[in-house]
Amino acid sequence: MIKLIDLTKKFGDLTAVDRLNLHVKTGEVFGFLGPNAAGKTTTIKMISGILLPTEGTVCIQGFDILTEPKKVKSIIGFIPDTPFIYDKLTGWEFIDFAGALYNLSSQESRHRAGRWVDIFRISHAMNRLIESFSHGMKQKLVVISAMLHDPKVIVVDEPMVGLDPRSSEEVQELFRQVAAAGGTVFLSTHTLSLVEKTCDRVGIILNGKLKAMGTVEELKKIAKEESSNLHRVFLKLTETEEDQETDIEVKSTLESRT
Repeated sequence: MIKLIDLTKKFGDLTAVDRLNLHVKTGEVFGFLGPNAAGKTTTIKMISGILLPTEGTVCIQGFDILTEPKKVKSIIGFIPDTPFIYDKLTGWEFIDFAGALYNLSSQESRHRAGRWVDIFRISHAMNRLIESFSHGMKQKLVVISAMLHDPKVIVVDEPMVGLDPRSSEEVQELFRQVAAAGGTVFLSTHTLSLVEKTCDRVGIILNGKLKAMGTVEELKKIAKEESSNLHRVFLKLTETEEDQETDIEVKSTLESRT
């Protein structure tokens, strides 16, 4: 469903994403992990068509985002980490606006959104201006708007920011439903417990390059941490040479003091 081929993004002398090759399957919830400044958000923005790659290719369901950008965007739903919504619209007006981008009528948009408005328990607020919404309510509205056109691929950057535990569970269930229906979810997050519960496979990016990929159990074997949780595996796989040198120095200092 998603193919990244030698995907590269440079900002001047900085290479944020470095010849990234990655295939994500149909029906899969794929976790995309990495420390800060590893290249996660840059990758997500290239998949979503927000940033153009310096080199390489992004293909979604066989369509190249450079040559068929409208087609690609028509089958993607994007949920950013920080919701950007027009505060002077009501909740329903924003749904109308989002649906119109995909040639949906107001009636159809509101019909499709209604189920999730009820599930997320924000129906009481939908006639109010968005400026009165809490951050969590705005995040829920963004999730709903991203689903209006029944996208084949959901691209998500930190989806649980501002959500209460019950809403987080509901969003996880949404992702599982998308995958079960033959869609694909590309999920970037620092919430490793979410990845362990939800994702079929995981890719870890470090310094713009793919460091490791596989199921959680496969990553444990790669990291030689088979009895550990994903948190320990992540720390092991994203440890840099500088980190290792620091650990050696600390151990040497401690040993010299004993």
